[in-house]
Amino acid sequence: MKSRLVAAAAALLVSAFAVAPATAQDPNNMGTGNGPAGSRTGISAPSERVTPSRTQRPSDNQPRRERQPAPPTPEQILAAAQEQATLGSTNCQVSEAKLLGQTAEKTSVYEVACAAGPGFILESKTPPTVTSCISLAYSARVTRERDPAADVGLQCTIAANTDTDKFLREYAQQAGVPCAVDQTKVLGQSNGGVVVYEIGCSDGPGFWIKQEAGSWSKTPCIQVLAENGTCEFTTTAENAAYVKTLLAGSEAASCNVTEARLMGQNANGTFYEAKCGGADGVIARLNAENAVQQIYPCATAQRIGGGCKLTTAPVAAAAPAGGRP
Repeated sequence: MKSRLVAAAAALLVSAFAVAPATAQDPNNMGTGNGPAGSRTGISAPSERVTPSRTQRPSDNQPRRERQPAPPTPEQILAAAQEQATLGSTNCQVSEAKLLGQTAEKTSVYEVACAAGPGFILESKTPPTVTSCISLAYSARVTRERDPAADVGLQCTIAANTDTDKFLREYAQQAGVPCAVDQTKVLGQSNGGVVVYEIGCSDGPGFWIKQEAGSWSKTPCIQVLAENGTCEFTTTAENAAYVKTLLAGSEAASCNVTEARLMGQNANGTFYEAKCGGADGVIARLNAENAVQQIYPCATAQRIGGGCKLTTAPVAAAAPAGGRP
């Protein structure tokens, strides 16, 4: 009887060890950690959570050890960034890419430089969020003009993306601006969301340019002024010199144009007023090829577009004594 009790106890002891299986390890059980606290961009670098092995499992009150995953290779980053650039319809052939990190929503953020044209910041949403490096630089400039110490947020830092003037000069060339560009500026967005740029010229008046539906257009600054816009890089003298060239070969060719304005246009042509130094001003009507069709002296042009504004109209002669005949 005693031997049977000992045998039964031994069997129970063996059974107790047999029903406690070893804790399994899943090598693919990974998570994502958080980036630096207080990051304005909300982007954090990814990290990996690895379950400790059976022999090293910590107690309940012992913190788990974190192991960082191997970072993606430059080739992997370039391929992933190119995919986002393509999905974002940027037409960018990515020449360089930088993984900036992850957002709280687990989306990846990249900066890319393009083989042609300015780069972008891309966020891997569906569809990707695309922000031009030029727009970011413009926003930063405006913010710093208001407060030099302000935090301007995420900016492009790849060397190829930092020369925004270079890209704007390329835009001017694509828009057909016929001058030597020496100054550029992002003006902002129109009501339709189209970005507008100002181009200054070293050899004449400048332009506003913009791209809509893949096509570039340019507006001379003399027209911008007529539409109540402003051109920082174009002077009164440059606009006057431009109108002087339009008058060449006409009866007003001798006018020493000191000031000029675009008055408007109708079915008969485009009308400019020119103030002439030392002489009466004129209004010129030009055709679509900018050839002068008619010249109206300011003294008799009161009915042409409201008359001259730059030239003081002559004072009417006093009526003779005894009244007019």
